[in-house]
Amino acid sequence: MSTAAAASCASEPEAEAQAQPQAEGAEDGIKSARTRRKVLSRTVADAASKVPGPGWEQQEEGESDDDDDDEDDELAAASSADSSPEDYEWEYDEEEEKNQLEIERLEEQLSINVYDYNCHVDLIRLLRLEGELTKVRVARQKMSEIFPLTEELWLEWLHDEINMAVDGLDREHVNELFERAVEDYICPNIWLEYGQYSVGGIGQKGGLEKVRSVFERALSSVGLHMTKGLPIWEAYREFESAIVEAARLEKVHSLFRRQLAIPLYDMEATFAEYEEWSEEPIPEAVVQSYHKALQQLEKYKPYEEALLGAEAPRLAEYQAYIDFEMKTGDPARVQLIFERALVENCLVPDLWIRYSQYLDRQLKVKDLVLSVHSRAVRNCPWTVALWSRYLLAMERHGVDHQTISVTFEKALNAGFIQATDYVEIWQAYLDYLRRRVDFKQDSSKELEELRSMFTRALEYLQQEVEERFSESGDPSCVIMQYWARIEARLCNNMQKARELWDSIMTKGNAKYANMWLEYYNLERAHGDTQHCRKALHRAVQCTSDYPEHVCEVLLTMERTEGTLEDWDVAVQKTEARLARVHEQRMKAAEKEAALVQQEEEKAEQRKRVRAEKKALKKKKRARGADKHPADEEADGKEWGEEEEEQPSKRRRVENSAAPAGAALAVEDDTGLAGKSVTVDVAPPSKQKEKAASLKRDMPKVAHDSSKDSLTVFVSNLPYSMGEPEAKLRPLFEACGEVAEIRPIFSNRGDFRGYCYVEFKEEKSALQALELDRKSVEGRPMFVSPCVDKSKNPDFKVFRYSTSLEKHKLFISGLPFSCSKEELEDICKAHGTVKGLRLVTNRAGKPKGLAYVEYENEAQASQAVMKMDGMTIRENVIKVAISNPPQRKVPEKPEVKKVLGGPMVPRQMYGARGKGRTQLSLLPRALQRPNAGAPQAKNGPALSPAVATSTATEAPKMSNADFAKLLLRK
Repeated sequence: MSTAAAASCASEPEAEAQAQPQAEGAEDGIKSARTRRKVLSRTVADAASKVPGPGWEQQEEGESDDDDDDEDDELAAASSADSSPEDYEWEYDEEEEKNQLEIERLEEQLSINVYDYNCHVDLIRLLRLEGELTKVRVARQKMSEIFPLTEELWLEWLHDEINMAVDGLDREHVNELFERAVEDYICPNIWLEYGQYSVGGIGQKGGLEKVRSVFERALSSVGLHMTKGLPIWEAYREFESAIVEAARLEKVHSLFRRQLAIPLYDMEATFAEYEEWSEEPIPEAVVQSYHKALQQLEKYKPYEEALLGAEAPRLAEYQAYIDFEMKTGDPARVQLIFERALVENCLVPDLWIRYSQYLDRQLKVKDLVLSVHSRAVRNCPWTVALWSRYLLAMERHGVDHQTISVTFEKALNAGFIQATDYVEIWQAYLDYLRRRVDFKQDSSKELEELRSMFTRALEYLQQEVEERFSESGDPSCVIMQYWARIEARLCNNMQKARELWDSIMTKGNAKYANMWLEYYNLERAHGDTQHCRKALHRAVQCTSDYPEHVCEVLLTMERTEGTLEDWDVAVQKTEARLARVHEQRMKAAEKEAALVQQEEEKAEQRKRVRAEKKALKKKKRARGADKHPADEEADGKEWGEEEEEQPSKRRRVENSAAPAGAALAVEDDTGLAGKSVTVDVAPPSKQKEKAASLKRDMPKVAHDSSKDSLTVFVSNLPYSMGEPEAKLRPLFEACGEVAEIRPIFSNRGDFRGYCYVEFKEEKSALQALELDRKSVEGRPMFVSPCVDKSKNPDFKVFRYSTSLEKHKLFISGLPFSCSKEELEDICKAHGTVKGLRLVTNRAGKPKGLAYVEYENEAQASQAVMKMDGMTIRENVIKVAISNPPQRKVPEKPEVKKVLGGPMVPRQMYGARGKGRTQLSLLPRALQRPNAGAPQAKNGPALSPAVATSTATEAPKMSNADFAKLLLRK
């Protein structure tokens, strides 16, 4: 990467933010650079000592002696010491055979899908491990043609080639690899290696100029890099200092002055080093430039510190830095910060688009612009916008037709994610071909090529795209409409345009009014009135969405241009068509009204059923009240009214087994052991009154709707949770200061599984929403905004997207025992996992489903191809791009028949119908005794005679009498 603006770093030095001097990464980089400089200095000194004089550059190529070769080998070994291949020793032949089988599998996989990045990396690693040097070179070459390589992959490749270089041809090959390596990304370490390696050829013809050229290009590329540019400057100075000549001293002075005019990390030490090295006082102009650079350094420091403090890929920090640099306006620095951001965010299409757009509009340097566009499509080949911009840039800068055609073919094979992407890339290429045609000529080679490409585009979309996506990428026939317009407007060939429009209409577009009107406008502009009339007559008969509009256009045309006969025919056809449309709409309205009437009848029937039930209950209560007038008048108070607390559940005394403790209490307090006691139970009406009074006495949870923005609603908590307020408070206090937690209890005092959490600040409530689905005592806790449903009946909360997400996968068929960590380890093998969610039910039990969010679309698409059909614990999983179906609107409950009774809504008895254990509310004192002999609960069974006499002679007791008997001391 180099520009004219970047080449002269000292012309107008601009500030680059300085990192903290204590940053470990920067210190390690400086130490590594200084170590390399020592090796570089020794090598240069040795090489220079063997050069007899200034005319050594004229030495013929290939005349260097064996000592020079030894020095080259020593330098190559020094530069590649850190990454020399390790010696692997296999204990078993089976392992080597296993690697060979894996190599064959990877080669087969790449023959199917050459865009599998991880497969390329794995193949290179195994071939290098097996020592297959020739195959490694071929594999690396194929991968580098498709993908840009990272700094680590390039350095590994370069070190291997340096170790194997034995002659001048090998050195040329290594130099070519270095040239390719520095084009992929901005890589300071590769430039440093390139400079050091070029020093090894200083004894060859033109060696000195070659070294200087490499270092100057390195400064243009990364010289402004604040944290990693310093080693390049120092290595360049060390090289010039090692050349012991008076003429070289001025070169060192120049390098010091250029460096001090640029804000760089540790520039104070550089200034001190210059003062110590220079025998003369530093000129005032240099000092002023140095202080100006220090001032500029302060402006950039916050952005550099933000990058140091953040974690990769640091996209937001880079975006802020880019915005700042673009306001400053220095092209070299803008280009540098874009390149730095793309090193860590090379798979972000929007960043490439923004970078290429800046270059297209600002710099407009052909080599630089085309290089960036080429790298963009190699990094994000699935993004159609990058390919379209690349084709436009190539046309803008006059690239030959053959190259543009080859680029387009590569775009077709890039593997776009949507069917519509192929329509877009075809449109971009057809636009380019259309601009090449001279339509003043009746026929030309370019016009024939354009027509053949239109034909091929239609075939491609119909065969390739529909076969792959199972859908048409061009349902509105955009390509065909484009072709028809070109034939009509530019080629004056209306016959071909009409044939194309006939084909468009036969593909399901004849029912749309806008398609007919588009054709009508084309005929109006380039055809004749007769074909316009014919098109509108067909439109009147076929259009189903807006027939009135088409009829109006036809009548307007006949009013202005047609004869009386034409007018009569148009009126007749439009009236007949509109009458049919009116009839169809009336039928549809009647059908809709019938459905509405059915719903109303069902609702009316439900009301009648509820009224009958209510009347039946009143009749039963009235019958029970008539049989006990004395009991109600005997005492003004009922038993339940004397109690402070209503019993949570009434128990049967007769025909049921009472608890042992309750039986003992009755024996001790009343002395009625062994006797049958009849207990009166309050009527249902009294029970309801007592329950209502107790419900009124229960403390209600007050909620102020004006504090909804400060409050969250928490539900799906375990009913068994004891002291929910105490357990939930630490959890929510992590989001902010909690004002109050209001758990909801039933009338009996049981926790109902939900509560309100009110915060002091609104931002705390928003942060608390992130706790949604957090596991609490084995159940996923639901946290949602606090909204009054009576005022917002349609409000629903669903935190996850229900539309297509290309970077997210939906996995089904997982074993229920599969943990989140286990699935995450599987998914990490195919890309960076940003989020993973196992779908559970309300009780927290897994459903065998999961959503996995990757960093970008490319990783997600790779994961789909590799994971779909994978077996996990004997379960074959299915993997697809997340695209949830549309949620169905819940239908209204239907009225269902109850056996032996009228039509009763299901909701009357709950989700499971009427329970079998429902008890009659008729007091037992009013129930008739069974025909069989009763059995005493506390004592031996009584004879029928005794039982009958007891039931006859014993006076009946009211509830109040029995209560006084129990409470008597």
